[in-house]
Amino acid sequence: MTAFFTQGPSDPTVQPVPASVVEQVDAADTTLSNPKRAVISLGANLGNRLETLQGAVDALEDTPGVRIKAVSPVYETEPWGVEPGSQPSYYNAVVVLKTTLPPSSLLERAHAVEEAFNRVREEHWGPRTLDVDIVSYADVVSADPSLTLPHPRAHERAFVLAPWHDVDPEAQLPGRGPVAGLLDMVTLQGVEARKDLELRLPE
Repeated sequence: MTAFFTQGPSDPTVQPVPASVVEQVDAADTTLSNPKRAVISLGANLGNRLETLQGAVDALEDTPGVRIKAVSPVYETEPWGVEPGSQPSYYNAVVVLKTTLPPSSLLERAHAVEEAFNRVREEHWGPRTLDVDIVSYADVVSADPSLTLPHPRAHERAFVLAPWHDVDPEAQLPGRGPVAGLLDMVTLQGVEARKDLELRLPE
């Protein structure tokens, strides 16, 4: 696989695992036995935002048991929940993938990818180098506080709904209905499609 952006000889988010585990995961990877469809949102408003988003896409694709099926266009959006002008704008995108990982393992991987890009959780709604959120996982609806599915605020966030709709116009948000209908109910103010920017699907 050739990454669009390269930062070093190896993926810093990948930790060594026993050979027996690698063989089992590789087998699942090849066949994608009973894969589940998941949607992940990406956001960054610090540093080289486009490079960070591409690095996150590549890191997710390099995850055993994960295969990225689609990457949305990039949107530039005003930060959510803070005073206008108090933070840099975000670049946002949505990734649709199939995975043999359970939701908890996918969440662990999302956090590992964030940490690899020096995500710091110091303040609510604070700026961040990278935000990786699981928006939905198959048709799962769960109020588990460690991972609420679907994401509890996805239905009201244009920076999630707009790129998701671009890449999958027929998408459904479990428990909420068609993404197209949800998008009609939110404002697109401060959410701009950046047609001059592109994230590449890993090869």
